[in-house]
Amino acid sequence: MKQITRVALRPMTVEDIAHVLEIERTSFRTPWPADAYTHELKENRLATYIVANLEDRLVGYAGMWVILDEAHITTIAVEPEFRGQHIGERLLVGLIDAGVERGARWMTLEVRKSNLTAQALYRKYGFREIGTRKGYYSDNREDAIVMWTGNLRERDFQARLADLRKDFSGE
Repeated sequence: MKQITRVALRPMTVEDIAHVLEIERTSFRTPWPADAYTHELKENRLATYIVANLEDRLVGYAGMWVILDEAHITTIAVEPEFRGQHIGERLLVGLIDAGVERGARWMTLEVRKSNLTAQALYRKYGFREIGTRKGYYSDNREDAIVMWTGNLRERDFQARLADLRKDFSGE
């Protein structure tokens, strides 16, 4: 079993943006600009963004929009040297928790067709492939796989989440 790094999740702040952008540039071919994150944090009432801290170091971040009863994951990224330590998984669980708190019943996202690692994580948490967005990514016209969860509030989903959460006990 891979090492599980103990991280603390907290809301992203404007002060975090510089470090988030460093991770963004190493994680995505077409990174978001600083003003996009500033807008998300200050202006977008639908947005929720969180960061993962390892001691005093920001090592990952994630975000979503909650529109009515639907949560749409916009981004998840972890510093390259900390990948494979379940930090992205902790961020995903943090988004699920925040989505439920904000009234979401469903969660959706797009993921690159080539990103099999992320797809496996999402499937582990009950996301299912429901379609494809052809040529979705502007950098190379790669297709996006559209994934949805079942009802976040249903007993089966919550039981699965509780079982998976046991890996993070003590955090």
